[in-house]
Amino acid sequence: MNNSREQAARRAATDPLVAELAELLLARSACITTAESCTGGLIAGALTDRAGSSAWFEQAVVTYSNAAKQSLLDVPAQVFDTHGAVSEACVRAMAQGAAQRSGALVAVAASGIAGPDGGTLDKPVGTVWLGWAIGPALSAELLLLHGDRRAIREQAVLHALRGTISRLKDGRN
Repeated sequence: MNNSREQAARRAATDPLVAELAELLLARSACITTAESCTGGLIAGALTDRAGSSAWFEQAVVTYSNAAKQSLLDVPAQVFDTHGAVSEACVRAMAQGAAQRSGALVAVAASGIAGPDGGTLDKPVGTVWLGWAIGPALSAELLLLHGDRRAIREQAVLHALRGTISRLKDGRN
């Protein structure tokens, strides 16, 4: 598949989700921010592909290293020592830090192992944690995804968008 076909397929999957998320955010006069590791800005890219996203998109931070997660998102060092970067504790802290630093009502965070290397028995390639901060409420979700690096990252983006929508619709986090 060439790049233009890949982009068209990706947008066909994400565009309806982003449109729905935009409506939910606008109805609440809310903004969203992202804190991304394994997705490398793909969530923010999907959000800002939509014209008019400046009305509800605040900012994005790509923090691939633990040092960046600490300095830019205030993730405590003990989170890495105790749980690792690919963990529920880490994505909760990432989402909370992103929301607090940006002032956005909604934050979504992603950290995982997209491969092809880096997996372990406990955390194989395809392990992705997503975290959300919606107001003061924090939540996280573990994904075990399959495919190559690109497929894992793209699936994580779709899950992040769907998870944000469902949390806003259900009033839960």
